[in-house]
Amino acid sequence: MSKLATAVKRILVGRPFSSERLAHTLLPKRIALPVFASDALSSVAYAPEELFLVLSVAGISAYAFASWVGLTVAAVMLVVVASYRQNVRAYPSGGGDYEVATVNLGRTAGLVVASALLVDYVLTVAVSISSAASNIGSALPFVAAHKVTFAVAAIIVLTAANLRGIRESGSAFAVPTYAFMIGIIVMLGWGLIRVLLLGEHLRAESASFGLRGEGNQLVGVALVFLVLRAFSSGCAALTGVEAISNGVPAFQKPKSRNAATTLLLLGSISVTMLMGLIVLAQLTGVKIADNPAQQLIGAPHGYAQKTLVAQLAQVVFDGFPPAFYFITVVTALILALAANTAFNGFPVLGSILALDRYLPRQLHTRGDRLAFSNGIIFLAGAATVLVIAFGAEVTRLIQLYIVGVFVSFTLSQTGMVRHWNRLLALGPEPAERRRMRRSQAINLLGLLMTGSVLVVVLATKFAQGAWIAIAAMVAIFLVMRAIRKHYDRVSAELMPREIDTVLPSRNHAIVLVATLHLPTLRALAYARATRPDVLEAVTVNVDDASTRDLVEQWEARELPVPLKVVESPYREITKPVIDYVKRARSDNPRNVVTVFIPEYVVGHWWEQILHNQSALRIKARLLFEPGVMVTSVPWQARSSVHVAQREELAPGAVRWGMNTDRAAKPSNSTPGTSTPASGPPAGAAAVTPPPRGGDRP
Repeated sequence: MSKLATAVKRILVGRPFSSERLAHTLLPKRIALPVFASDALSSVAYAPEELFLVLSVAGISAYAFASWVGLTVAAVMLVVVASYRQNVRAYPSGGGDYEVATVNLGRTAGLVVASALLVDYVLTVAVSISSAASNIGSALPFVAAHKVTFAVAAIIVLTAANLRGIRESGSAFAVPTYAFMIGIIVMLGWGLIRVLLLGEHLRAESASFGLRGEGNQLVGVALVFLVLRAFSSGCAALTGVEAISNGVPAFQKPKSRNAATTLLLLGSISVTMLMGLIVLAQLTGVKIADNPAQQLIGAPHGYAQKTLVAQLAQVVFDGFPPAFYFITVVTALILALAANTAFNGFPVLGSILALDRYLPRQLHTRGDRLAFSNGIIFLAGAATVLVIAFGAEVTRLIQLYIVGVFVSFTLSQTGMVRHWNRLLALGPEPAERRRMRRSQAINLLGLLMTGSVLVVVLATKFAQGAWIAIAAMVAIFLVMRAIRKHYDRVSAELMPREIDTVLPSRNHAIVLVATLHLPTLRALAYARATRPDVLEAVTVNVDDASTRDLVEQWEARELPVPLKVVESPYREITKPVIDYVKRARSDNPRNVVTVFIPEYVVGHWWEQILHNQSALRIKARLLFEPGVMVTSVPWQARSSVHVAQREELAPGAVRWGMNTDRAAKPSNSTPGTSTPASGPPAGAAAVTPPPRGGDRP
């Protein structure tokens, strides 16, 4: 990595942490709440609005169902929170729903849950960032005109923050998250005091408008279906609850108790804000229409519909505009930061899946700052693709949402019920049995609730876009199964066998030669030092004049290794070499052919384009030939010396006096080779002892 790239990386990501500092990256509850709960808390900012939007289809009379639908959503949330408190106590390793389903329901169920969660995490980032772009765009026309660009830039900023480490990103995001919670609770408290205690007649800016339903008045089954749609949209408030169960390892000890406490805080705050917003919206007469231009009667021409939270803040703080702007800003911030929950949950789940060999093993590797960097980058890339593909339109993205999280909810609670059945069958003590029965009852209620919501969501959202999320889950499921089969097959192939411990009976060494220069002489010297049974140099004749010059130089130096010339009438290099190696390889499985390839080691990327291209092609082809060993013999060019001597330091580290002795100390050897970087003199090949049988053709 160049000095400039290293400096940029250190500025963005920070200095690397040693593995011993992993314990210092664990989160206390005050930081864990904004890290893992920002998604669920931010959902409260738009879930009530989505609920009113759906009910608006039936006209103003349907708003009477809003409180009841809100209470139902709140009840489901409390049950889910109580259920997940049992999860984090029983399975604190961080596998969350995936581990619960895998252990109790089998691998297939576990993969279904994992697929659903991975899709849901990606959608969380895309929906949250797009929603933030829409909210900020309502105040800043420039952002509205460049929503996709703004959303992609926000994803990049979140990615950089999370690459710096989970604790640092949590500390950075704690302030806006707490500001949002305090702002909304103060707004709700002051608004309810003004209406209920002071008797003030607060009316939102849309309260004087009429609301026209779309089409004919909905009754009977159609009205029931509409209310169910409103319920499924309101259930968006539950997204993010599962993130805490997946992030238990990130908590400080005692991990399970701290995670359970954070879940309780999350549930209490979310339900309070959800019901407060719905009640205050009804008291102030807020009207939210799916199609404002057609549905709002009496609205002025060109009326721009504000969000539900903005309308409430405007009427509650009508005499204090700074409070209105504060609520608007922190709401936009929390919507942007809600994606941070996914940035903490997705990499942990990806690491566990990689450890189980269902995803590439690179996702299990921690980066410089002890975060799962590859998982963070993968999530950012997938979310960016979604944002660009859907134009950062929340209305289009929201239809894909919720399905995945309720699939994982339902299977997780099913697994927990079986978990308690298995433990109860072991005959615990009476007190412990009563505790298990109580926990089982909670999880059983959670199963009934989440299963019912899943059916409602599938029935009301499938045709509107949920099928895309389901298709993505199926695709990810199949890919993970294929990855596991691949790893299992490769592991079986690589298992040691008795025949593999037998040494080769015959080694035929070939040194590839293009020009007689120092890299070639080094390769010849090294090949002779290995003492093969047969040693020969091979060159491909693509130009008669050059080949004659090479042969003359070879004979003039009287090198003790025979030079073979392979004809290539079509001026091809790779295929003649491969064919020659195949002929040299006998049918005896214990015989091997070792091909030595001289290579330049250069210090600049553009130099690599100018050198080693033929060597790379030949090496790539030879790797697929059985019984053929490929040895690269490096020659360090002068431009590579500064790379070997370079020490990766943080920007300003030398100025601050850190590692100055190491930075100033030159490197006298090149890692990975025992020969000096300057190379041997031209006659070095002659001082090496002749190989056994090296003079034979």
